[in-house]
Amino acid sequence: MKELNEVIGRVRGLRRGWHERTKLQRIDLYTRVTLCSLPWVFLVTWGLLPLGKAFGQGPVAVSLAVAFLTVNAGQCLLSNRNVSPAFAHYRGVEPFPLRRLRLPAVLLAVLTGLLVALAAVGGVADAGLALLVLDLPLAFATPYVLIVPVRKYVLQCAAFAVAVMALLAAVGVPGRLLFGAAFSLFVVFLLVLVSGRPSAWSLTVMWQAEEARDMQARLAVAEERLRFGRDMHDVLGRNLAVIALKSELAVELAQRGNAAAVDQMVEVQRIARASQQEVRDVVRGYREADLPTELLGAKGVLEAAGITCTVKGADGPAGIGAPLAVQAALGWVVREAATNVLRHGDPRHCVIRLTTAAGAVVLEVENDGAGAVSEVGGGSGLAGLRERLAALGGSLEAGTAGDGLFRVTATVPLTAPAARPSPATRTRAPEGR
Repeated sequence: MKELNEVIGRVRGLRRGWHERTKLQRIDLYTRVTLCSLPWVFLVTWGLLPLGKAFGQGPVAVSLAVAFLTVNAGQCLLSNRNVSPAFAHYRGVEPFPLRRLRLPAVLLAVLTGLLVALAAVGGVADAGLALLVLDLPLAFATPYVLIVPVRKYVLQCAAFAVAVMALLAAVGVPGRLLFGAAFSLFVVFLLVLVSGRPSAWSLTVMWQAEEARDMQARLAVAEERLRFGRDMHDVLGRNLAVIALKSELAVELAQRGNAAAVDQMVEVQRIARASQQEVRDVVRGYREADLPTELLGAKGVLEAAGITCTVKGADGPAGIGAPLAVQAALGWVVREAATNVLRHGDPRHCVIRLTTAAGAVVLEVENDGAGAVSEVGGGSGLAGLRERLAALGGSLEAGTAGDGLFRVTATVPLTAPAARPSPATRTRAPEGR
């Protein structure tokens, strides 16, 4: 039932993530469509209606009006084409290729010239001039505001407005119409600024949050892999060492014709089956080390290898009376230390001590085979133990202690906090680790 609940929880988590991403994609699409539609809306309203007067002012005015609409439509198409790269540039995904602004800049200059020509020949009504000026830079400014900094955008807009006002004044546009045109340019530049950049900023924040969730999921997977590898090392290390030891002993006994070889192979079979069950527990994430069991197991394994093992303090408050989390962490230390004694050096004696000092449990595993020091250099076992103990506020020291002794010392506070859940455990049902 617990496994079924975990599966259901993971499926629900995936569904929630899929729905959130789908919702974000819809918001992104809505924002882009809105910015792409804005120039067309201005084109068919304020860019078209003021040109009605031109059709009664002769063929020159009509030609200028048709040319203005045609160029304006082309500018809108280029604006739509540049919106997505401008968004990508704003988000820092990829730089905007400036060559894509060359043609829109040329078309903006052409539109400005056509507007001035229409005003010169009387092809636009007095009230309609402000509307045409309002539509003039919109298509170009929509993607451009996302490409350049705000300060540069404002300065260039001011320079463009001054140039347009100077050209209109040069062809005899009255002062009151110039004021209306200048106000229209101010409104359109401000409209583009307050609609484009906040929308892009909101989308950027939402996509960054989504990317952070994806990164958290990848980190959870990586942490789970590290946990699995560490637990597999801790679980199988000692058992494989014992299997190898007993197999060698069985071979020697068999060569001598000693019937005890059968008993040794039976023991190998039992340890192999126990290892299979422990591996299954590790895969499910439910396995936890038990300190009394690990102490008995370490003593039995070491003595089977011909090493005298003495356990001190296991029945006191430092051992059984310690919190379960502390006992579990120390159980892993005992298992790893016993494995190292078997693998490295040639010890004859091993002492395991459990004591309390200054509100902490102190575990010492000491042997007279200093060859185990090789594990400190690059082995992954002690590094994994340090991670376990660090989560409980503890520490681990390993090294020579003089007179050919090698000592592993683990210290864990009796008031150790519960290990903080990893991203992997936060996304599923609690594990038994």
